[in-house]
Amino acid sequence: MERISSRHNPLVKRFRDLARLGASDAAILLDGQHLVEEAIAAELPIEVAAFSEKHVQGRLVTLAASTRRVGAKTVTVTDQVLAAISPVQQPSGVVAIARRPAPSLEQVFAKRPQLVVLLSEVQDPGNVGAIVRAAEGCGATGVVAGIATADPFGWKALRGAMGSAFRVPVARSRIEPALEAARACGARVFATVPRDGTPLPACDLRGPSAIVLGSEGGGLPAAWLAASDERLTIPMRGQVESLNVAVAAALVLYEASRQRGNVPLAYPR
Repeated sequence: MERISSRHNPLVKRFRDLARLGASDAAILLDGQHLVEEAIAAELPIEVAAFSEKHVQGRLVTLAASTRRVGAKTVTVTDQVLAAISPVQQPSGVVAIARRPAPSLEQVFAKRPQLVVLLSEVQDPGNVGAIVRAAEGCGATGVVAGIATADPFGWKALRGAMGSAFRVPVARSRIEPALEAARACGARVFATVPRDGTPLPACDLRGPSAIVLGSEGGGLPAAWLAASDERLTIPMRGQVESLNVAVAAALVLYEASRQRGNVPLAYPR
């Protein structure tokens, strides 16, 4: 394998730009063994994978062979270079660049009965990633990230999703086309609000459904609220007024999964 020891190498600049500026329209940054393995399992094209020269002879040797087998350029890097190309303070030994998935709204709403999550202005990438992971875990059929929402394919969101973003269709879209796609497939649009909505257990989520969630601070824009068929509220005790958006998404999705009979009675073996 080629060895890179200079931080001025053009490939190092490419890694650093993706770490600093975020995913591009064509490429995403994968940090860590788990994400690279998940990308390979999902048959996501990997362009290049950089391995710490200290670890490539140990636990990552099998992964290095796998990246070469799927056609990726594989290089080893020094500790100094790894620290420069990894977006985290303690790199785990491998960083890769892969092709960005680009599902369309049609793909997001294709599987029936639809259970799609629409995210409006959710700006924390960790929350976006956690929501994508909850979507997969609860059997959601897709996710739409609004333009003002953190990029679901940025490295922080990908780490939060832990591979789910490669298995659940995740699209970026403006509000209007997403709502049109929901209407076209007959989905009922539920806008989550902190109070005065239909209590979650009383909402019928068995049919095609689009769940709209907004930022914790500002909530949903008026356009989303006006376009919804029903407003949904998670009942809470005490003086708690709202939940973290990822927690709220998980609760709503779990209830939808329960109503649809998709909740396993025991942990799958």
